[in-house]
Amino acid sequence: MSTPTRSRPTGLTAAEVAERIAAGQVNAQSAKSGRSVADIVRANVFTPINAILGVLFAIVAYTGSFINGLFGLLIIANSGIGIIQEVRAKRTLDRLSIVGQAQPTVRRDGVSASIPPDQVVLGDLIELGPGDQIVVDGETVESESLDVDESLLTGEADAVDKAVGDPIMSGSFVVAGSGSYRATKVGADAYAAQLAAEASKFTLVSSELRSGINKILAVITVILIPAGALTIYNQLWISRQDLNDALLGMVAALVPMVPEGLVLMTSIAFAVGVVRLGQRQCLVNELPAIEGLARVDVVCTDKTGTLTENGMRLSEVRVVDDAYAADEVTAALAAIAAADKHPNASIEAIAEAYPTAPDWTTSAVLPFASANKFSGVSFVGTDGVGHGNWLIGAPDVLLDPASATARLASELGSTGLRILLVGATDVPVDAAPAAGAAVPCTFTPVGLIVLEQRVRPDAGDTLRYFESQGVEVKVISGDNARSVGAVAESLGLGTSDTAIDARNLADGGDELADQVVDGVTFGRVRPDQKRAMVGALQSRGHTVAMTGDGVNDVLALKDADIGVAMGAGSSAARSVAQIVLLDNKFATLPYVVGEGRRVIGNIERVSNLFLTKTIYAVFLALSIGVAGLIAHWLGNQPISYPFQPIHVTISAWFTIGVPAFVLSLAPNNERAKTGFVRRVLTQAIPNGLIIGCLTFLCYLWVSPETSTVSVIGAEAAFSEGQTQAATATLAAMIAMAWWVLVVVARPMNWWKVILVATAIVAYVIIFLWPFTQDLFKLDSSNGTMMWRAGICALIGMVAIEVSSRILKARLDRRAAAEAAALLEHSAAHPAGHPGAH
Repeated sequence: MSTPTRSRPTGLTAAEVAERIAAGQVNAQSAKSGRSVADIVRANVFTPINAILGVLFAIVAYTGSFINGLFGLLIIANSGIGIIQEVRAKRTLDRLSIVGQAQPTVRRDGVSASIPPDQVVLGDLIELGPGDQIVVDGETVESESLDVDESLLTGEADAVDKAVGDPIMSGSFVVAGSGSYRATKVGADAYAAQLAAEASKFTLVSSELRSGINKILAVITVILIPAGALTIYNQLWISRQDLNDALLGMVAALVPMVPEGLVLMTSIAFAVGVVRLGQRQCLVNELPAIEGLARVDVVCTDKTGTLTENGMRLSEVRVVDDAYAADEVTAALAAIAAADKHPNASIEAIAEAYPTAPDWTTSAVLPFASANKFSGVSFVGTDGVGHGNWLIGAPDVLLDPASATARLASELGSTGLRILLVGATDVPVDAAPAAGAAVPCTFTPVGLIVLEQRVRPDAGDTLRYFESQGVEVKVISGDNARSVGAVAESLGLGTSDTAIDARNLADGGDELADQVVDGVTFGRVRPDQKRAMVGALQSRGHTVAMTGDGVNDVLALKDADIGVAMGAGSSAARSVAQIVLLDNKFATLPYVVGEGRRVIGNIERVSNLFLTKTIYAVFLALSIGVAGLIAHWLGNQPISYPFQPIHVTISAWFTIGVPAFVLSLAPNNERAKTGFVRRVLTQAIPNGLIIGCLTFLCYLWVSPETSTVSVIGAEAAFSEGQTQAATATLAAMIAMAWWVLVVVARPMNWWKVILVATAIVAYVIIFLWPFTQDLFKLDSSNGTMMWRAGICALIGMVAIEVSSRILKARLDRRAAAEAAALLEHSAAHPAGHPGAH
């Protein structure tokens, strides 16, 4: 063990700090939310979607028919709304990250103070204690049994003992002991800067939702080229249209293939989610965390600081050895509490109960470690007389389980109280233990310390929420198993009798996975076991969220699908978590889960609208192109694309655009599942094919025998018959797309009824009002064509309804089978589900 430095270094002087700041030797860091405003603008303007729409708009501009280029406003909308929402979310992240970031303690002119990490300068003396994150690289100056976990850098879980002169790497954290180190690398030179840049970016990467949309866009981009070539060939060489009209027809065919609003809606939904959660004091370090929490089906939570409040109160001290007087034990406890430079909640409760410590000098220190579950201090008086070597820690670790004191501690712990044991050894606490022994030499139990834990008033409601949502909760704690079980039982989760002592768990494999899946509450869990338990749950297909606040939670937080840290927890825990609850309230987690479900569920819902449009647009373009080729080979009347770009633009306004925006922000609490692309396409493809097929047949039915086109100046003017045919066909297509909206919006409520009713009223006005008819090149005066279009629309709507009902019944049967399997598992393993007891 390392010994403390005799002469306490005072650190840099104010003049030396000023010199280093002037020389630029400061730990300058980039913005927590990653991209600058300029980067956000560039990223939102120069997108594949905007590039495709930009090229198509340029083609329309070439024809001079600018009304047909109205879809170009989508470029402004895509860019503008995306920029506004992301900048707003960035500001939320920046503001909250200032609260949530690690604040190193720096000693200058002999005075210690916490400062932001970007104010650390080269040569600063930085103090360390358990849980402190190391923000810059340096060299150890003082060490009192200083143990540092470098697993985030090296992957090695064992802590490394740091002696004076040893290097300390940024990105690691202290697990035990205390000390200080001098900063040797700051800013971009420090490894922590690279970690922070990667861990705190405002990003949509590693998202199944985003990657699924990108796959769809990649396929659509490939389809655009042959579809555009076929359409332009059919329009220009077969139908022998004017170049301008042929180009307009091609653009009209291609524009609806691009799900331009889908990317926009995804960005908006995620950004709004960040802002909403920010209003609840929840810091989202990475946007995919919102999506990840929506998919969570198991939440692993610590007890202390999560289900119970951080603070404790000393209830009593029971002396178990008559050789020690009560006053002597009280004095030892007061001295132990006063000697701890980095007290945890238990030691703070002792210090609060015994604020006056005796004038004893610390001669040796054994820091608390999660692996040992105890700490110790050796004392001497001012006269050099020894005052004992004291250990304080977990009774079930320090005692023989068969002893009377151990049984008493277990009985007290089973009522939900936190029990510590204080005892004495006959050698200094920093002496190496004998082979096979846990503690140095002979250990004598002296007294049991009874601490009261206060259960958070909102913990019960939070657990009941997760139960109602089908999310299992498992309590994983380093405390006594019976004590953990008693607290959980008071909240309706398991019992103290079913609590599992982690020391009896298997080392790994299927046996560990079975134990973790079936259990509810676990006590005496080591940090490496927490990590293994998370991995065991993941091996059984579970999506796991881990909540915690201490150093012992870091490994599990890092490996969990979603790591959630408490804002008042250690900086190491906050640094690896994707989500930080700055208000330290476990009750905030349901809102985070709900926000994730709202985002994912609604994006999946509106994706059906966008991709249905893409499917029927592709089908219609290819059908008309192929039909045109066949008609040409048979010597029949050419078949040209029916719509102009303005037609397909208005068709999406109230069947997709406005409804999608409203639906993307609506409440939605259904748990997200994997397979986004498959599920969306399973619904979008049948609907798209039905609309595409009926629209094509409608066009053939209402199409006039001649389709001459003239050009007046730069503005294309279709014949009256062709305009009427296009109007009727467009009406049929819009009616069927509107019914898809009705199906997607279910189950209906008052605001959804208003939404779908507004859409149909808006289109009635557009098709019947002379001003909008002239503006959008519509003519609904041909009753025969409109009547035929109505029949086609009705057939299509019935087909969509039947298809949707069949698909829903199939999905319901699958959900029922999954629910039955879950019920069967619950019956076989009643302890494995929240609220079972």
